[in-house]
Amino acid sequence: MKYTKTKAVLNQLVADLSQMSMIIHQTHWYMRGPNFLKLHPLMDEFMEEIDSQLDVISERLIALDGSPYSTLKEMDENTKIQDWPGEWDKTTPERLAHLVDGYRYLEDLYQHGIEVSDVEKDFSTQDIFIGLKTAIEKKIWMIQAELGSAPEIDE
Repeated sequence: MKYTKTKAVLNQLVADLSQMSMIIHQTHWYMRGPNFLKLHPLMDEFMEEIDSQLDVISERLIALDGSPYSTLKEMDENTKIQDWPGEWDKTTPERLAHLVDGYRYLEDLYQHGIEVSDVEKDFSTQDIFIGLKTAIEKKIWMIQAELGSAPEIDE
């Protein structure tokens, strides 16, 4: 079998991107306070971007003869991104900081995928990982700026 480790990273991304989409959706639903009118519709764009990444990753895994996770149980059992209960006790800045945590995890996972696909010489998948990691880094920068902080991507 070719690309065993790359396929494992792809499937991990399937679980984690699915979880991240739900976390963004929760942020969208449970948002209140200043900047609501600006941030609420922005979460739709964030979800669309993550869902698009999920589609690209899943289809690449299938193209490599892999089998992406496809049930909620599989996603739950395999994601490494922590969720929160749907409660009103979190502020919008706290929810945005939680999004940054998820994006930082994805950034690291994409970097791991870049390294693994390099070793396995799957340069097509590596190209996908590089592009999607770049998009994630931009999202980290944007949310951190909203929170009044630097991106801190190089730390």
